[in-house]
Amino acid sequence: MNQTNPASQIHMLDISAMMMGNVDTIHPTLIHDDHHAILVDSGYPGQIPLFTQALESHGIRIQDLTHVILSHQDIDHIGSLPAMLQLTDNRIEVLASEGEKPFIEGDQMILKITPEALAAAEAMLPANVPEEWKQAFLSTLKNPPQSPVNRVIHDGDVLPMCGGIEIIATPGHTPGHISLYHIPSKTLIAADALRVVDGRLCGPDPEQTLNMTQAMDSIAKLAGYNAESVICYHGGLYRDNVPQALQNLVRS
Repeated sequence: MNQTNPASQIHMLDISAMMMGNVDTIHPTLIHDDHHAILVDSGYPGQIPLFTQALESHGIRIQDLTHVILSHQDIDHIGSLPAMLQLTDNRIEVLASEGEKPFIEGDQMILKITPEALAAAEAMLPANVPEEWKQAFLSTLKNPPQSPVNRVIHDGDVLPMCGGIEIIATPGHTPGHISLYHIPSKTLIAADALRVVDGRLCGPDPEQTLNMTQAMDSIAKLAGYNAESVICYHGGLYRDNVPQALQNLVRS
């Protein structure tokens, strides 16, 4: 994805790796202009080589990143950020909502990592997984990545970068989940508030969403934007009459 506003560009990244025996593809977003290089969400732990390749395909190095915006606390969104900070001598400014900050910084345990969730994750591992890999995986769940949050962002804030990026509070998937609206390209960056499944725009995964009532209210809020494109962290890009598709979800 490459919007052609000369002042800023937005790119959906494709980051694919084997997870739990299956290929999992996630879609962080890169937004950049002459002065800023902003990454929205940072993938799983250990994905620095994949991010290096994806970013450099758009002329950006990890060392060029000026900001990382975290949509929420889940490991597949915060995982490679500590390594990115190390590679840039902590020059990246990390932004997140107030509600997600204590989980990202490690003051509170990530909400979905419960004893029951740990047991379920262990049970789902393929039988042929090496014991060393299994223990490393479980250790990551029990000790998730942490990062300082340098700036708290709020619903309705417009970041004066890359032509303007509006912060949209979209709770439900997690309590402090945020989405973004890149004003020049009319692109919603939905994170996990929405998915694309078999070419259809869908709401968040109910099994991974802490409050579906809030999540549906958040979709109604997103429907108020005159978006031409949606980037979903799981499922990728959707462009087919976005406002109508969102209204259909609200009514369903």
